Amino acid sequence: QVHLVQSGGGLVQAGGSLTLSCKASGFIVRANALHWYRQAPGEQRELVASISVPGRTNYADFVKGRFTISRDNAKNTVYLQMSSLKPEDTGVYFCVTELSRGTVWGQGTQVTVSS
Repeated sequence: QVHLVQSGGGLVQAGGSLTLSCKASGFIVRANALHWYRQAPGEQRELVASISVPGRTNYADFVKGRFTISRDNAKNTVYLQMSSLKPEDTGVYFCVTELSRGTVWGQGTQVTVSS
């Protein structure tokens, strides 16, 4: 079976840092693009960062310079390192990949940034 299992997240003060992990099973992360989305309360889900098969990264303007997406092929895991966090970064973060069998979502991880 194909799964994305997330870990990390939690409560942090503004200016702090957190790292989210997304461990894949049932497929190889380096063979697929993977994305991080987030959803704030009452808001639509929005794309935060992506990493392509060759390892190219892309970021939403609102996280550029603060967030870093990376991949550990040996651990079959993708990470989202978040620094200089702001209260507006609060939300549920999801890792996502598109496979031939369909889209696979992680279970979501709450990130709360206090002011």
